[in-house]
Amino acid sequence: MLRSLAKVGSNTLLSRVLGFVRDLVFAHMFGASAGTDAFFVAFKIPNFLRRLFAEGAFSVAFVPVLTEYKEKRGFEQLKRFIDRIAGTLGAVLLGITLLGVLGAPLLIVLFAPGFIGADEKLALASEMLRLTFPYLLFISLTALAGGILNAHNRFGVPAFTPVLLNISLISCALWLSPQMTHPIVALAWGVLFAGVAQMLFQVPFLRQLKLLPRFTFAPRDEGVKRVGRLMLPALFGVSVTQLNLLLDTLIASFLVTGSISWLYYSDRLMEFPLGVLGVALGTVILPSLSRNHAAESPEQFSVTIDWALRWALLLGVPAAVGLFILSGPMIATLFQSQVFTAEDVAMAQRSLMAYSLGLVAFILIKVLAPGYYARQDTRTPVRIAVIAMSANMALNIALVFPLAHAGLALATTLSASLNAFLLFRGLRRERVYLPQPGWLLLLLRGLLASALLGVLLYWGAGALDEWTQAGSSAKIWRLLTLIAGGAIAYFAALFLLGIRPRHFRASGAV
Repeated sequence: MLRSLAKVGSNTLLSRVLGFVRDLVFAHMFGASAGTDAFFVAFKIPNFLRRLFAEGAFSVAFVPVLTEYKEKRGFEQLKRFIDRIAGTLGAVLLGITLLGVLGAPLLIVLFAPGFIGADEKLALASEMLRLTFPYLLFISLTALAGGILNAHNRFGVPAFTPVLLNISLISCALWLSPQMTHPIVALAWGVLFAGVAQMLFQVPFLRQLKLLPRFTFAPRDEGVKRVGRLMLPALFGVSVTQLNLLLDTLIASFLVTGSISWLYYSDRLMEFPLGVLGVALGTVILPSLSRNHAAESPEQFSVTIDWALRWALLLGVPAAVGLFILSGPMIATLFQSQVFTAEDVAMAQRSLMAYSLGLVAFILIKVLAPGYYARQDTRTPVRIAVIAMSANMALNIALVFPLAHAGLALATTLSASLNAFLLFRGLRRERVYLPQPGWLLLLLRGLLASALLGVLLYWGAGALDEWTQAGSSAKIWRLLTLIAGGAIAYFAALFLLGIRPRHFRASGAV
């Protein structure tokens, strides 16, 4: 599993680096304005549905059933199941896409009611949503292909496809936007082009497995119905974090102009370690847990979760510490420009600090939720998601007045923490997860090393004014020095405290 994690993590890292380049281009070319607010809403709607249907509910329902077909049935039945699930999913999503394109203005009003009365912003967002909404169809079929490849231990290709989205958006921002009446609309075209490219990219690899789908609409097929039954409750349960972020956007649309963009940029920085570690862990362990469950091996099931939790502790906690302390320097270095001012940096820093407090919780959700989905239990995460969503709504109302947009980020963090705690408690109560020996000592070592990292970064970061007033090259080198120095200090501290490579291995005792 370590090799698979390295493949997924490295490709995700490449995607996240290009994502930073993408956001840097956005910030320098478009700033934090009414146009960027309109695009981020138009992109967030299909992106939210993508995480709901494609990477969210569909993947967690599809992969366990697919793995069971692969392990217990012949190739012909496996291929027939893939053909039928592809045809049924494609038909449903085509209908949803057509409705989304036709009802674009209504969706914008629904997801960003603060745009009502701002006719130009509403019209621009609606125009862009008509271009971005078809992305849902293409990326969902991409997720289907990725699930097939992951179930056959081909993790690298699906993990690489997000790179194409970033390349498309950067290209359209640099070369297409100057040709358009509204330059920001070029980004919407970039989203559409990326969806097509991501889907087509995986076709040759499916052909190698002889599993390229022949689309057959068969909603009454046994396997399709099983995926549907698992998917319906998972639609809500697996995507609670995305629902929380969407609520942030809805409320932020009523705040001062720029609030949506500040939340977007801070969320993007938080997504970097979450994607490299949390999403990679969830992607790798779901097929493994599904195989463990199909083989009726509860001991190995528990060991797999334990391995992922060790990674979440030993890499997630220092990432959260670094993100919190270096929030201002990172935003100033990456995004500050003539159109993204020092004031924008300070505002985005507040929400990033709030998001960073929940980074470990976000990672834990990615690790713990597959412990339910691999056992084809989608009901329990739904009950937990309802509790977390209710808490988030109450916290949004309580915190937005004193803290504005940062209060929305903090509410998301607190509700995610509740979600992670309840998922963990459920696995322990059912004795699905039994911790390996030595966790208390490992926890103390990890926290001590992270505390040392925090002290060093706080001492080296200095005041935010030093960063907003410095030149670009000076900021880049200073930030890289802090990150590299902090990483060296952290891993040196782990080594001195007795942490060895065996603590990262799936079969090693803690």
